[in-house]
Amino acid sequence: MSSKIHRAGFVNIIGNPNVGKSTLMNALVGERLSIITSKSQTTRHRIMGIVNGDDYQIVYSDTPGILRPSYKLQQSMMDYVETAIGDADVILYVTDVVEKSDKNQEYIDKLNRVICPVILIINKIDLSNNEEVNALIQRWQELIPRAEIMVASAKEKFGLENIFDRILHHLPQNEAWFDKDLLTDRNLRFFASEIIREKILTNYTKEIPYCTEVVIDEFKEGEERYDISAVINVMRDSQKGIIIGNKGAALKKVGTQARIDMEEFFEKKVYLSLFVKVNPGWREDSRKLKAFGYDR
Repeated sequence: MSSKIHRAGFVNIIGNPNVGKSTLMNALVGERLSIITSKSQTTRHRIMGIVNGDDYQIVYSDTPGILRPSYKLQQSMMDYVETAIGDADVILYVTDVVEKSDKNQEYIDKLNRVICPVILIINKIDLSNNEEVNALIQRWQELIPRAEIMVASAKEKFGLENIFDRILHHLPQNEAWFDKDLLTDRNLRFFASEIIREKILTNYTKEIPYCTEVVIDEFKEGEERYDISAVINVMRDSQKGIIIGNKGAALKKVGTQARIDMEEFFEKKVYLSLFVKVNPGWREDSRKLKAFGYDR
């Protein structure tokens, strides 16, 4: 009697900013692993989410939105995208009903050259109608003839089962790459920093979210709670003042919101301390970027 076939592989999610890549990955994984806000550039790292079954393991990888780099941090982000294209077993290219199909022609050309299967997902179809969606399907089929076109609304959880079935169909026969108990390749310190960064993205405007980097200085797990100390790095004194706010009110708000989300995520009480540090030019400093976890 032959043993059951086991499939496993890396399914890498790429696309332009704000098309719903992180929402899609979180929906496919069933957990909130990636930051979701209306601002662009919310995902800076490559984040893996792992879905396991008896006869399969899908390793999803959320990547930063495609952009033309203006500084070294953004170049590091785009390096993650390049790596994701090169090491995928299946590529999910996410677009939506709003963005122009000719944006970033360079990456469309790359998708036409890759060997692995490409599933192109038109997201946010709840914001459109059948006629417009059908026109988009035809347009994308012309641009990337080898792609399998699918439609979805990640936010409304529509079309996800069909996407899952097609991913499973394309996965190669492999043993599991990770322990079947794992949900992600990232540790709790990483998610603590990402939760704080998400609150900065949602509470501040203009350049502030893009000039900050959160570093966890201390992460101690006790029997009843986590003790977490974090430093918010900014580039200028004026940004430090904005982050802290009048009599510390803005920083306190960020801390309260982050603590509530951490307690839900970690399923344990959290004592959170936040500090703000001026770290001039960190986005352009290769040494500092490496220290912050950007692997360039």
